[in-house]
Amino acid sequence: MRQADPKPYWNTNVARHPGILRAVPEGCAEALDVGCGDGLLARKLAGSARHVTGIDASPEMIARARELADGSPRLAFLEGDFLAADLPAAGYDFICSVATIHHMDYEAALTRMRELLRPGGTLVVVGLAREANPADWAMTIAAAPVVRITKALRRAHGPDGMPAMSPRMSYAQVRATARRLLPHVRYRRHVLRRYSLTWEKPAG
Repeated sequence: MRQADPKPYWNTNVARHPGILRAVPEGCAEALDVGCGDGLLARKLAGSARHVTGIDASPEMIARARELADGSPRLAFLEGDFLAADLPAAGYDFICSVATIHHMDYEAALTRMRELLRPGGTLVVVGLAREANPADWAMTIAAAPVVRITKALRRAHGPDGMPAMSPRMSYAQVRATARRLLPHVRYRRHVLRRYSLTWEKPAG
């Protein structure tokens, strides 16, 4: 019997899940979640994709993800370095990554995601960046009350043992690099201190 997920948790990463799920292309056969953590998003993706692979460098997170998957044939979890893992080129209709890319070489990670995506596939990256100028700080300060209140009301927390790291790149650096590597990428900065990239790989 499949083990039920623990009591659902919410945090500023989980807040982006609905938008990610809406971006999954119709008829998605293979999806990849880069930095899957305990597999929460991968389990949600299994409702839209025939098969979902999650990869994470944390042995503890992958062990928890496998436990909660409970042998589902629609889910597979790999422990390892995304940049070095043996993954099929152009093998995925949908690739997503949430709050993970700042743990890696940003350009190398985006390039690899681009290469693993099938023509016509969709990539969604949700990430963190640092404030580097007065405009950045003005947006962060203006949003701070909303962030605090939302976190308090939703009792924000995440799974224990999730690795954390402060972002090194600024919002401007993230945006410029993404636009260079992913032509016509859609960049958005969100209130809850996240940005998102959405890109559709040309079919031809």
